[in-house]
Amino acid sequence: MSTAHEHTAHAESHGHGSFKSLMTGFVLAIILTIIPFGLVMADVISSKIFVLAVVMICAAAQILVHLKYFLLLSSHQEQGWTMASALLALILLLIVLAGSLWVMHNMNEYMMPLPESGYTIMDDGTIVCATPEIAQQLRDAGVTGEIIVQGQQ
Repeated sequence: MSTAHEHTAHAESHGHGSFKSLMTGFVLAIILTIIPFGLVMADVISSKIFVLAVVMICAAAQILVHLKYFLLLSSHQEQGWTMASALLALILLLIVLAGSLWVMHNMNEYMMPLPESGYTIMDDGTIVCATPEIAQQLRDAGVTGEIIVQGQQ
């Protein structure tokens, strides 16, 4: 029978992560998830650019944590192809992230906004507007359903 020490030595020689390294990666992944979630949910920072930068930095750091602690990538000679495929995946991920940000920015910039206030959506789906102008803005924006002006029922 093999001892625990022999099993640990065998696991480390074949590149398996130890319990300590897996727990380190797990804790880092949790921290790198909580930081951006907390910043967005608490809404304590008014600069959207700063919040976006923090979220993107945490996302990139979390990718590196996953590659190191869970996928066990290293720069050793026998893992050269694994590292090359990981770099390709990272480049594709950056393209997808940048494209998503670009699309969301353009959608936010060019879509017709709904009026900020002046209407209430009732439980039955009816929209009650404070003024006829707001009702017309909602119709122009493509809102369907019953739209009524308050006091003109």
